Amino acid sequence: HPIFQTSAPASTLDDAFDHTYKEKEGPKPPTIIVWRNVIMMSLLHLGAVYGVFLIPSAAPLTLLWSVLCFLISALGITAGAHRLWSHRTYKASLPLRIFLAFANSMAFENDIFEWARDHRVHHKYSETDADPHNARRGFFFAHIGWLLVRKHPDVIEKGRKLELTDLLSDKVVIAFPLLYYKLSVLLMCFFIPMFVPWYLWRESLWVAYFVPALLRYTLVLNASWLVNSAAHMWGNRPYDKNINPRENRFVTFSAIGEGFHNYHHTFPYDYATSEYGCKLNLTTCFIDFMCFLGLAWDCKRVSREAVRSRIQRTGDGSHRSG
Repeated sequence: HPIFQTSAPASTLDDAFDHTYKEKEGPKPPTIIVWRNVIMMSLLHLGAVYGVFLIPSAAPLTLLWSVLCFLISALGITAGAHRLWSHRTYKASLPLRIFLAFANSMAFENDIFEWARDHRVHHKYSETDADPHNARRGFFFAHIGWLLVRKHPDVIEKGRKLELTDLLSDKVVIAFPLLYYKLSVLLMCFFIPMFVPWYLWRESLWVAYFVPALLRYTLVLNASWLVNSAAHMWGNRPYDKNINPRENRFVTFSAIGEGFHNYHHTFPYDYATSEYGCKLNLTTCFIDFMCFLGLAWDCKRVSREAVRSRIQRTGDGSHRSG
């Protein structure tokens, strides 16, 4: 099929684990708490809890709109910042890249450049001091704690040494939303989710703010964070038992396809992040549909032979076909 490429990309990406990296000996640097982030995240989650109690008073259309906003936000991370910009697993047309940039702003998890840079560092130095959300530091740190403290010096040092010219040469990444990120976040993450139900079906602004805006945003954040925490701790490892990332069905569901994490860290250049295609993988379905429309192409895929070989060589014996 002309859309698909069944081998590793010709160019070497900075997402393959670096076995030469050694953590510095001696005491770890002190943990510096960023109190501004602690306060903001606490207020956000309190607002989300309040939003849960407002759900019974929300109109059915508001709840449907909240789900739609969740899916758009999630795609901005999964299909956009992750599979397209971090790993370059497929190519996307300008209209699709602009849509994914808007969707990424709706998710509000840092601009595309910073997200992709940190994610490449995470893959290259996974579960070490240079990993931004090192799961060896515990569930809380890998989930949200890494955002509440200053980065380990090795994360900053290794991030500066990555090859990022592909990101810097993408006008969508640089011109939008990097230059206009705060404005795009205010518009996409808060104003549009709140304004649409208020204007179109006269939902109260109070409910529109706390449910499709705040609660939806908080759920998107935690769904993304579960990939860093739960999917690095619980589940099986059918492709590589020597790494921490696991296959986790709950994370697969909540993060619309990103829970096949042992597969993804074994084959980071596969656009589907799974050998099962669209199965439990809404993001892969979305990319396939974009290919059907001619808006995406050159989806990189691992051959079945390579997957079987890896399962036999390094898997934990838990693999089940289908």
